[in-house]
Amino acid sequence: MLDAATDLYWNELEWEKITGEERMDEHFLTELAFPGFLAFMRGLLLSETMPDALAPPRPSPEVVQDVLTFLGGRVVMLEEETADSEGEDKDHRETELAMTSRLIDLTLYLLHGLRPDEVAAVEAAMVPH
Repeated sequence: MLDAATDLYWNELEWEKITGEERMDEHFLTELAFPGFLAFMRGLLLSETMPDALAPPRPSPEVVQDVLTFLGGRVVMLEEETADSEGEDKDHRETELAMTSRLIDLTLYLLHGLRPDEVAAVEAAMVPH
């Protein structure tokens, strides 16, 4: 399942590079750029199903934790690559770094089952005053 998640990450990242569809001003809307990835994470954490479901839920938080380890490694690598690059390549790396960092946040919110109001409170606390 980790391979499927990393494939989704790479595919959705590449699609965003090609299309730039989810760009708003100079920022990307990571939530919209990685819909399949985030849906897969929600599926891995599914703990309830409809009463008429053919199979019971099989939450796999350990896979989500492995995905977070992968994403964390990407952030470290991108930070190093960004420091060593310049021009358009540096801009590309910075964008990928910001999107991957945001994807970590979104995945952590899912893993810990935060409600929208709790996410808003966490994000408000992260904004420098």
